[in-house]
Amino acid sequence: MKPKHIAITLGGNLEYAKRHLLSVQKTYSMVMDKILEVMQWQVEENIPIVSVYLLTGKVQTFPHFDVLMDCLERFFTTLAKHEQIAKNKIKVSVFGKWYNLPSRVVEGIKRVIDETRDYDSFFLNLCINYDGREEIVDACKLLGKKMTLRKLDPENVRQEDIKEHLYTSYFLPPDIIIKTGFDKRLHGFLLWDSPEAHIYFSHKTWPEFTKEDFLRAVKEWERGG
Repeated sequence: MKPKHIAITLGGNLEYAKRHLLSVQKTYSMVMDKILEVMQWQVEENIPIVSVYLLTGKVQTFPHFDVLMDCLERFFTTLAKHEQIAKNKIKVSVFGKWYNLPSRVVEGIKRVIDETRDYDSFFLNLCINYDGREEIVDACKLLGKKMTLRKLDPENVRQEDIKEHLYTSYFLPPDIIIKTGFDKRLHGFLLWDSPEAHIYFSHKTWPEFTKEDFLRAVKEWERGG
C-alpha cells in the first residue's frame, strides 16, 4: 500500500547556493523547477496528494524578497501552462496568506487555482506565506464566529470541528513528511495534521533531492519507519 499524502519541506537552498556559487535568482529558479519534477513523480508513483512547504509566513522579511517574487510569478505562469496539469487532472491548491503577496503573484495563483478547480485525479498543495499556528488561529476565529451566532455550543467543540475549519480541511493528514535541508525542525508545517506523520530526513538540500530520495522515503514508510 502506498501513502495517500506526502508532504515535503524545501530546505537548504541558501547552503546549496553558497556551495555552488549560485545567484539568488538561479537558486530560486531551481527550487521552483524541482517542484515541477515532484509533480511528475507524484503522477508516476500514483500518490494522490502532495503538499509542499514553499514559503513560510516570514517571507516578507526575506532579504531577496523581490527576486523571490519574480521567480514565483514565473513559476505560476509555467504551472498554468504545464502539460501535466491538464493531462493528469491535477488540482492545485494554495494554503496560507498568499493573498498578501504582490498582485502579480496573487493573480498568477488565482489563475492556476481557477483553471484546475474541477480536476480531481491528483492534488498538489502549495503552502505559501504559511504558518501552521496561524492556520489553527484562523480556524478558532471561524469557530468563535459560530459560537457568537449560537450555531455552535463551546462545550461541544471537538477536534473534528477544528479540522473542518483548517485550510486543509478536505485533505487527509500526511502519511509522510519529507524534510530536506539540515534543519531538523518542521517550523509548524501542517501543525495540526502532522502528529501521526512519519518524518523522513533526506539529509540533502532541496535542489539535490532526487526521485530516488523520494522513493526511499516511501519505502521506509512502507516498512513501518
